[in-house]
Amino acid sequence: MSQEENTIAETNIIDQPMSDILSERYLSYALSTIMSRSLPDVRDGLKPVHRRLMYAMYQLKLNPKQSPKKSARVVGDVIGKFHPHGDTAVYDAMVRLAQDFAQRYPLVDGQGNFGNIDGDNAAAMRYTEARLTDVALLLLDGIEEDAVDFRPTYDGSESEPVVLPGGFPNLLANGSSGIAVGMATNIPPHNVEELCDAMLLMLEKDPTMEELVEIVKGPDMPTGGILVNDKKDILTAYTTGKGAFRIRAKWHKEDLKQGMYQIVVTEIPYLIQKSKLVEKIADIINARKMPMLDDVRDESAEDIRLILVPRSRNVEPEILMEALFRNCDLETRFNMNLNVLEGGLVPKVMNLKEVLQNWMDHQQEVLVRRSSYRLEKVIHRLEVLEGYLVVYLNVDKVLRIIRFEEKPKECLMETFDLSEVQVEAILNLRLRRLHKLEEIEIRKEHDELAKEQDHLEKLIASEARQWTRIKKQITTLKKMFSNETDLGKRRTAIDGNTLKPEVVDLESVMIEKEPITIICSAQGWIKSMKGHGHNTKDFKYKSGDRGQFVLEVQTTDKLIIFATNGRCYTLGCDKLPSGRGFGEPLRIMVDIPNDAYVTYMRTYTPKARMLVVSSDGRGFIVPSDDVLAQTKSGKQILNVSGKNEGAICRYVHEGDDHIAVIGTNRKMLIFPLSELPEMSKGRGVILQKYSKGATLSDAKTFKGEEGLEYKYGSGSTTLTDFTPWISKRASVGKLPPNGFPKSNRFNYSF
Repeated sequence: MSQEENTIAETNIIDQPMSDILSERYLSYALSTIMSRSLPDVRDGLKPVHRRLMYAMYQLKLNPKQSPKKSARVVGDVIGKFHPHGDTAVYDAMVRLAQDFAQRYPLVDGQGNFGNIDGDNAAAMRYTEARLTDVALLLLDGIEEDAVDFRPTYDGSESEPVVLPGGFPNLLANGSSGIAVGMATNIPPHNVEELCDAMLLMLEKDPTMEELVEIVKGPDMPTGGILVNDKKDILTAYTTGKGAFRIRAKWHKEDLKQGMYQIVVTEIPYLIQKSKLVEKIADIINARKMPMLDDVRDESAEDIRLILVPRSRNVEPEILMEALFRNCDLETRFNMNLNVLEGGLVPKVMNLKEVLQNWMDHQQEVLVRRSSYRLEKVIHRLEVLEGYLVVYLNVDKVLRIIRFEEKPKECLMETFDLSEVQVEAILNLRLRRLHKLEEIEIRKEHDELAKEQDHLEKLIASEARQWTRIKKQITTLKKMFSNETDLGKRRTAIDGNTLKPEVVDLESVMIEKEPITIICSAQGWIKSMKGHGHNTKDFKYKSGDRGQFVLEVQTTDKLIIFATNGRCYTLGCDKLPSGRGFGEPLRIMVDIPNDAYVTYMRTYTPKARMLVVSSDGRGFIVPSDDVLAQTKSGKQILNVSGKNEGAICRYVHEGDDHIAVIGTNRKMLIFPLSELPEMSKGRGVILQKYSKGATLSDAKTFKGEEGLEYKYGSGSTTLTDFTPWISKRASVGKLPPNGFPKSNRFNYSF
């Protein structure tokens, strides 16, 4: 290599840290993805590929009144002139713009197979044809009138619009979605009439978000459905630009013979493929996860008609649908993220008001630019017409100059004080236009254009006039897409009072209700037997084991298990092993540590209260709803440590107002139940004070007016006068009455 070549090579060496180089390159890639691929422009609501599709179809003159052309021709023009990417990506984008179940207001009128709501793909682009819709023409209106800026295409051979004039609020009307680098956007479709009403209100005053949300009630999906969000959630979503909308399928009950019925689903949530939805429901039925449902059929033609057959006429349709809403895509969440490009350059999460204001600001800019463009044309035409009038006033002299002068152009300019533009127009004038009637038409046109010039100049100079014109434009748009039209009519119903999931215990509803008897041994072996009324003497246990709990329950019940580690565990009674053997270890079903054992087992009672006490005499009242555990590891309710352990967990019966506590030191204490706090979890307060290693033996709540009942000999007795044992909480207490069981337990049923 020569010295000159070495010098050139050295000048091309970049002395820069690798981390800086990577950061710069990755930042360039990220910005390209954000601006040129993933995020829509707030002004026209389009990404570059969609904008290029619209403009290419406009150049091909594919307006709604013309015959459509092959999609392959459109795609070829797009990738050849504007979008240097794969034809599949461009065609897929065009197909989506033509699908009335994906676009609320389609921008492409597709002829042929453009896919369906079942998820079937469109036919190949050589088989389908396409043209623009009236909505697309609104977006393109004025594009040849200097309404927007143009830039060179990727190869510099053509020019393309930076943004479309966008005479239609496309961003919110049709929505958008995309994933960029480090950010994403997801915007649902909305009703155009509601958007127009909101903007008209904004032109009259500065409304609050509450006032806007009263008008824009929520998304309006192409596939309909029911929006079941609370008004507060909708307001929060539109105020922050982020939020979730719950969309449910629309259904009704259809009565059949002999009291039977079936449920007919007529609308499904947005972006859900019907075939996969039916397949999912069928899987639920086959897996027997929903005993209430017997069959599902798809009887759809042009309209959606899904048939859901209940197993029994006694099944409530509302409960059945609530179960389906939880277990399949008959209810979905649309997570809104109003992340858009402001001015085509800056990504920003906007609220509803900002998006509408940006669109109106863009329309003002487009109006001024189109008016300025038209004013130039009018001024030019007036100049030409004034030159024509000179001809009609001096026709003989003009003809003589043109006929005999060597330089007629310069002579005309000098003789009649005309501009070059006027003289060129005169020289190009045909002789047939020199008759008297043509002069009258020119004078008429001149007067009309003079009036238009005056109007345009006033419009450009006055911002108030501009907003008045935009107000008329929005009013016209509202009439075009009013609720009286098929396209404009709201499809997604608003119902914030729909049955909420928390109202119904669906897990128990979906289980066939059958009586069973639960048997649990002292060593933790558990099983269930069908029916009630079994003789406990017939139950068999392993050698060295014995019975501890026998409960008569229903399969729909939930089992509450309290262990000495202070944790509560929850089991569905339908999930317990059945059979005549010894059952299965309880520790397999829930994660009870080896050093802990079960002290309490009872079915869950909603909205009840429970007493929990540790062996050192500390405890509190806990709502039964707070002890329900969602996992095998249970839920820590009572905090214990060291040798201390959970000892008591029992229901507080309605009306109980006193509590009796007794320890291993055989001291009994009674105090008002109101002295115990109600907590969801914790260590609790001291019920009874112990010394010299004494611990809690038992505790019982009771009604003071009925007295304290406890076991006495082979029967029971009631202590009606318990005044001697009443004292403040955390006292030591006194010896129990004569005849109190030596086991130091009240021995009452759970």
